[in-house]
Parts: sequence; structure tokens; C-alpha cells
Amino acid sequence: MSQKVEPWNPTEATYAIREIAQHPALSVAYKVHATQRLIERGLIVSDILYLMKNGFVLKDAKPATKNGYFKYNIECSTPNSNGRQICAVVIPNFNSMTIKIVTVFWVDETDNRSGTLMEVQK
Repeated sequence: MSQKVEPWNPTEATYAIREIAQHPALSVAYKVHATQRLIERGLIVSDILYLMKNGFVLKDAKPATKNGYFKYNIECSTPNSNGRQICAVVIPNFNSMTIKIVTVFWVDETDNRSGTLMEVQK
């Protein structure tokens, strides 16, 4: 993929993230939150690597907190996810071949995601 200015559309993001993930100089950084979610869900680092190499971006990017960077949701099932789809929120950098993992969640569990409200039954 020739480098293109972000934000990328979902197809461009899918190809860019896959290319970065397969690059020999790949560097992956995990936010503490992402590491906690991996442990909580019984997933391992190789699941995230598999996800970045084989997953799909299905939604448009959202701006990251750092100006000029964008967050993408990439998802697929992995060898360790027992057939369930996982999604990682990632911030890729094509120039430095780096990907920051912000969080990881099950696609089918909407009540445990940031920004959702759980209804309390009385």
C-alpha cells in the first residue's frame, strides 16, 4: 500500500494495518487498559497479532487524543477466541510501523464496553 493521508476509509485501514502488522520492523505498544482486558478475556498477545494480520476494519476512523492520529476498530475471530469475534481499538502509524493497542473486547458483549450504560434492574 502506498502511504495515504489519514483518516483511511475502512478498506484502506484494513490493508494498512495488515501491512504494518506483517512488517519486520513492527513495534506494538499496549495501553495498560488493553493489557488488563486481554487478561480478563483470556486472550494472549498472539491473538492480537493474528487479529492485526487477518482482521477487518468495518467502521470509519475516530480521532485519537493526539492530534493527527486516528483510532480504528479491527475485528475477527482468532485461534484462541473459541470462535468468538474480538475487536481491538488500534492507533496505527504507517511512518514508524507501529501500532498502539488501546483496548480489546468481545464483539458480542456490548454491556462491557466503554461508553455504554448498563441498566440496573430493581
